[in-house]
Amino acid sequence: MIILGGSASSDLAEKVAKEVGENVGRLEIKRFPDGDKYVRILDDVKGQDVAVIQSLYHKPDQHIYADLHIFELLMIVDTLRDLGAKTITVVAPYLAYARQDSRFYPGEALSSQVIARLLEDVGTTKFLTVDCHLHRLGDVAKIFKIPAQNLSAMPLLGKYALKTIHPKKPFVIGPDEEAEQWAATVAKELDAEHTVFQKKRVRKEGATESKVEITATEVDLKGRDAVFADDIISTGDTLAKATRICKKMGARRIYALCTHPVLADGALMRVKSAGIQKVIGTDTIPSIVSQVSVAPVIAAALKS
Repeated sequence: MIILGGSASSDLAEKVAKEVGENVGRLEIKRFPDGDKYVRILDDVKGQDVAVIQSLYHKPDQHIYADLHIFELLMIVDTLRDLGAKTITVVAPYLAYARQDSRFYPGEALSSQVIARLLEDVGTTKFLTVDCHLHRLGDVAKIFKIPAQNLSAMPLLGKYALKTIHPKKPFVIGPDEEAEQWAATVAKELDAEHTVFQKKRVRKEGATESKVEITATEVDLKGRDAVFADDIISTGDTLAKATRICKKMGARRIYALCTHPVLADGALMRVKSAGIQKVIGTDTIPSIVSQVSVAPVIAAALKS
């Protein structure tokens, strides 16, 4: 298998290639003066199985980056098809535009379906992602017509937390109902109990911002370490509110585990000010909290 890393995930591609036991393929990617991307595949891919790793994350201060990552990925896949690659597996550790998988108001675009169709149309034969934010549909395979699989980094995050923070009498918490699956997985790794808080999001039609209200379940956190588990920390608003509730309930220390550290709009400072001791994320999005690599999970899926 030839493993190619796009400009958003070149380091991760190197790690995956090492796990798989292959050398990473060669790409030439540069930018023209007007900002357009130039892509050239330097390996002979005819008749080969190829995996392309490109995380589709945004930069908090430059939201166009995700769109550039997407178009670069589309060009790579289309070129691989033209050059005669046998199979093309796209690995998007962080899948942008996945949030909008259902219509809340008439006329809304279903962005998750749009990105799936684009990837299929250029020649993708299989799709892999990690802890995809598709809460209403539940399974990434539901938006693709090609084989698609949602991998999880939560076992790795749980193991890392156990070895590094050594939580005392841990209680794992999903900050909202949608995080129950991740809280349950981390709790298994920590040999701990888990629960989820209830979140109510109120958004007026046409508004971009919504108000979040958090309600805690009745649990005894006195003298115990609370460990939050969630797929994404974006603005950190939900996590900050849930953290303040845990402090009032007597939690000893409070930690947060997440797969995708988006960390937009001062999120890290927001959650730490609320009382989070430490945030641990993965390298689906490179950040200062990305301490766990998803390379072993991706490599295992590619070898299966």
